[in-house]
Amino acid sequence: MTESKPGDGTVAWRRLWADTATALGDRTQARWMCEVASGCDGAEFLAELDQPAANAMVAHLDAMIARRLAGEPLQYVLGRWQFRTLDLMIDRRVLIPRPETEWVCETALAAARAMARSSLTIVDLGTGSGAIGLSMAAELAPGSASVWLTDISADALDVASANLAGIAGSAASVRVVKGSWFEALPEELRGIIDVIVANPPYIAVGDPDVEADVTSWEPHLALFAGGDGLGDIRVIVAGAVDWLRRGGAVVLEIGSDQGDATRSLLRAAGLAEVEIRQDLTGRDRIAIARRA
Repeated sequence: MTESKPGDGTVAWRRLWADTATALGDRTQARWMCEVASGCDGAEFLAELDQPAANAMVAHLDAMIARRLAGEPLQYVLGRWQFRTLDLMIDRRVLIPRPETEWVCETALAAARAMARSSLTIVDLGTGSGAIGLSMAAELAPGSASVWLTDISADALDVASANLAGIAGSAASVRVVKGSWFEALPEELRGIIDVIVANPPYIAVGDPDVEADVTSWEPHLALFAGGDGLGDIRVIVAGAVDWLRRGGAVVLEIGSDQGDATRSLLRAAGLAEVEIRQDLTGRDRIAIARRA
């Protein structure tokens, strides 16, 4: 894919970066791929620009270029993606972390910090890569929270477990458990959870507005939820009252057309202080409510 031939021991990263940018039509993506292939990031990569690349590194870069040109999402090609303070390992077993989910995490963090408790119990339902739950474990004060990550997908939990290493000492406060929504949790957590947070599947099956690269590459189990997209949201809302402690909060990512329906579900379940918040584009994206 690159114009320079791998194997001659003389191809420098400066030339490989330029060749990759030409192939992709994007200099930034080209740099990220070169960084992954070289094993160097940021200033360390820039310091290596005039150094020759090893044969295996050039082969890795060529393979990534081919995958990207074939339409595979950049995040999967790189095998990593930034989410808040974390550099997450990402592949096709999990959804690609998105900016709007960072706001969901911020909302859940704010809810946790507002609670006058020295020891919190937090549950990230359907964790996928672990992005939300691991971020909360990393960003809350050390030792202040026990964080549970759940998912029905064993593959997703393998990814989340691999990402545990990225939060260093905070990993000791995290438990990873397999199961469908609340079924994954031990009974002793019933009624004592401070924050339930989830980015559940919320796309209606057959929704024509879903981008083709999403349906082609990302796991459908984490995307689609019945004919109206509310199937899994209903399950979480119905269980939240039993599993939250009094004053505990549930925070959900929702579809941009699901604000009114989710508000009704939360109120019907007996939850209080129901609020639908918008993302940076002004669309409904976050639902938050509390157990009275």
